[in-house]
Amino acid sequence: MIFSMDLFKKICFKSLVILAVSVGLFSCRKDPQPIPEEIVKVLPPDPDGLIKGFYLVNEGNMNMNKASLDYMNFETGYYHRNIYNRANPEVVKGLGDVGNDIAIYGSKMYVVVNISNKVEVLDVKTGKRIKQINIINCRYVTFHKGKAYVSAYLGRVGDPTAPNGIVAQIDTISLAEERRVEVGRQPEEMAIVGEKLYVANSGGYSPKNYERTVSVIDLNSFLVVKNIDVAINLHRLKADKYGDLYVTSRGNYYDIPSKLFVIDTQTDKVKKTFNVGVSNLCIDEDTAYFYSTEWSFNTGTNTITYGMLDVRNEVILNQRFITDGTEKNIAIPYGIAVNRFTKEVYVTDAHDYVSPGMLYCFDRSGKKRWSVRTGDIPAHFAFVYR
Repeated sequence: MIFSMDLFKKICFKSLVILAVSVGLFSCRKDPQPIPEEIVKVLPPDPDGLIKGFYLVNEGNMNMNKASLDYMNFETGYYHRNIYNRANPEVVKGLGDVGNDIAIYGSKMYVVVNISNKVEVLDVKTGKRIKQINIINCRYVTFHKGKAYVSAYLGRVGDPTAPNGIVAQIDTISLAEERRVEVGRQPEEMAIVGEKLYVANSGGYSPKNYERTVSVIDLNSFLVVKNIDVAINLHRLKADKYGDLYVTSRGNYYDIPSKLFVIDTQTDKVKKTFNVGVSNLCIDEDTAYFYSTEWSFNTGTNTITYGMLDVRNEVILNQRFITDGTEKNIAIPYGIAVNRFTKEVYVTDAHDYVSPGMLYCFDRSGKKRWSVRTGDIPAHFAFVYR
């Protein structure tokens, strides 16, 4: 793949390395306009399926105000691009700048829009905005017992002197922030096991001084009770059904490679290390599906791999979830999700980070079932169940 300044900008933003160089690259875009909705037929209708469909957040490149929200409707078989703008025509600039996460809790959908410093709370059925919650440099969202928890960097984008980040607790009825707790610098994904919330700290705004801990928050006191030493530049954090956490380290993009670590939440200690690069993963029952897009500043290239892991026995599997060679058509794998009923795997392709991406669906045998064009940088999924 050709190495360009646009790709460098996106890699630096998502990898949290030298972000300041990208500020203002797209200042010529003085009056961004919301993208109109588009609808395309993808599948035969399935009105009785256990899953109604799923939402997909397209991040959009930083400073371009092109975050967007798509919906794959299994009931009708149609894929809807840019539904946020149709549902919220009064919001002049659309969804905003860099959609970084999405999750559904009850009848509400929460979309974290990073650079726009907000969490959009939407009606799941209509996509209509219910409320905007303002949180500076917010990143990810998770839920527990009627509360939403949002990780946030705080501080300006790319600022190496930015303060420690926080996790904010939001009541899902009143949609008011109730309390927040300070964690490490540039906190990323979170997972909840029992009454403890775990958050991966990256420290990505200061590459020579990365963070290397997972903060453990007691949800009753809402205090950090421990910091687990793992590795530098942490990012993804997923829980399995056995009480273990899978946390990824992005390394330093030079001589420290990406790795995957397993934390036992009974002891809150690292119990296993996998010497494989993992950029993103999802866990369904006993299987973790993952891919790696590992950037190297030494070579100026990405190393892209795909894999599966047995979380019960904690071993890498020999089988693959793409078996028909379609992975050769995916330039930059960027999002992944699994249909827990059909076992279909969905993988997104960010292409060059500045043009529309693609969404691929693979059946349980690993063969491509369908694909569809998305918005720019498709990344985050939220399923709507019947």
